[in-house]
Order: sequence, then structure tokens, then C-alpha cells
Amino acid sequence: MDDMNQTRVTEFTLLGLSDLPELQSTLFTIFLLLYTVGLLGNSTIITVIFAFDQLHTPMYFFIGNLSVVDICLTSVTVPGHLIHILSRRRSISYLNCFTQLYFFTTFLAIESFLLGVMAYDRYIAICNPLRYLVLMRKRACLLLVVSSWLVGLLNSFLHTTMVAVLSFCRSNQIQSFFCDIPPMLKLSCSDTSANELLLFAEVLLLVLICIVAIVVSYFRIISAILKIRSREGRHHAFSTCSAHLVVVTLYYGTTLFSYIRPTSSYSLNKDKVVSVMYTVVIPMLNPFIYSLRNKQVKGALGKALGRDILCHKW
Repeated sequence: MDDMNQTRVTEFTLLGLSDLPELQSTLFTIFLLLYTVGLLGNSTIITVIFAFDQLHTPMYFFIGNLSVVDICLTSVTVPGHLIHILSRRRSISYLNCFTQLYFFTTFLAIESFLLGVMAYDRYIAICNPLRYLVLMRKRACLLLVVSSWLVGLLNSFLHTTMVAVLSFCRSNQIQSFFCDIPPMLKLSCSDTSANELLLFAEVLLLVLICIVAIVVSYFRIISAILKIRSREGRHHAFSTCSAHLVVVTLYYGTTLFSYIRPTSSYSLNKDKVVSVMYTVVIPMLNPFIYSLRNKQVKGALGKALGRDILCHKW
């Protein structure tokens, strides 16, 4: 009977980043601004890549997919948080919480794999340019993206199922602004050692595969770049990779910090800030780091704006 009572949770309470009333309007403004900028930036990248034939290359195909994932990742968490701030009602139903958990972990895993795929793409482009279009043909690119999505979906299903069978009897208050695995494990009164071991092992394994692929790729890329004689050639080659390195460092640094530690070391304030980085800030920065500073994308945007202006004048 006690076990049955322990599992009768119909809703959770998301405590958010702060419970201070005077900070709610500031948090709402910041989250709305970050979400809007990220949504507009990623949507612009997707539209431009789709509209201009010169951007129909493997690199931009992967960037476009990354923008789709970034939109989905932020849309799973941020709009609900904004509604909670406005309504001052922070409850979320049991079903909605686990639905959010499933899709959030799905898109988080997909982004991890896409970053690894993009490192491989840059490696082929710089180290084996003559075979680039053969190795990165359309079918191979589709296979890499589809594989990333399938692994993300299966990975999320496994973790969500493992969390769903836990009992929640101590409290229903989640120390976060969305349903995430570490704060939910900390909330459970069940033995979460199996969940923690699975999370640690799987995240470490999957992320290490991606990181090893990225490190090996960039070791060979840097070796190839150093052999380029002209300074302009070296600068151009490195500029195509520097953006990816920035995103990889930010993304993997924050996600590893959050997911490969025991729940006993979970720090409320510190981990809330870190979660904002990989759920909101990095997806917002990606289009600017990757594409909006790229000459080809700038040229395509200029053409698009020029057409709009001409059509408006006409």
C-alpha cells in the first residue's frame, strides 16, 4: 500500500530559476528575448539554405538540420516556462512532464551526434577535398542525419522509461524550469543508482564517441592546415572550423557537467545556470557562430533582402 501511495503523483511543480517575485519580469524578458532571437536566427538560416542553390552542400545541409534541432530544443522548454512565469502557476502534469523529458533528451542527443557528424564533414572537406563530393554524397548525408535522429529517439526512450518507473514521494517540486533527468532523480525516493549508472555510462560513451571523432578529425585537420603554404589559405581553412570548435566546447562542456555526476553533487543554483546554457543560450548562438558570419550566407541574405526591397519598390 505504501508503495502505491508513493507513486501516486499527478503533477509536478517546476520551481524555475528563482522564486523571488521581483525577478520574474526580468527573467521573462531575458528568456523571451533569447528565445525570439534564437527562433528568428535559426529560422533565417533554414530559409536561406533551402532557398539558395549555392548553399545546397553537405556542410549547409548539416547546419540546416542543426538549426531545426535547436528550434525544437528550445521550443520544448522555453514557451512553457514563459507561460508559468506569466500565469504564476508552475505546476505541470505527470504526463506533460515526461513528454517534455522525452523530447528534450531526444533533441539534446541528436545535437550531440550532429556536432560529431559536422566535424567529420569538415575533416573530409579539408583533408580529402578531391573525394569530398563522393564521400559526402546526398545519400550518405541523409544516412548520417537519420542515424542521429534514430539514436536520439531510442536513447531518450530508454532514459524516460527508466525515470518513469521511479517513485516520487519526498516532494513533487522539481528544482529546475523544465523536466530534466538530474533534478528528477534527486527528487525520487527510489533507489536511483541504476539510473545514474546508465546515465553516466551511456552519456559518457555516446559523448566520448563524438568527442574522440571530433578530436581525431581536428588533429588531422590542423595537420593539413599547417601544410598549406599561403597565409590566406590557412586562414580560410581554419575559419571554416573555428566556429564548430567554439560550439563544441560550449555544448559538451555544459552537458558533461550536468549529466555525468551523481545526483548527490547536484547544486541547485549552479546547475540551473548551466542548464540555461545548453537549453537556451547555445541554440540561440549557433546561427550567429556558424552561419550569419559566413560570407556565403551573408551573400545569400543580401540577395534575399535585395529582392525584397526591389519587390517592395516595384
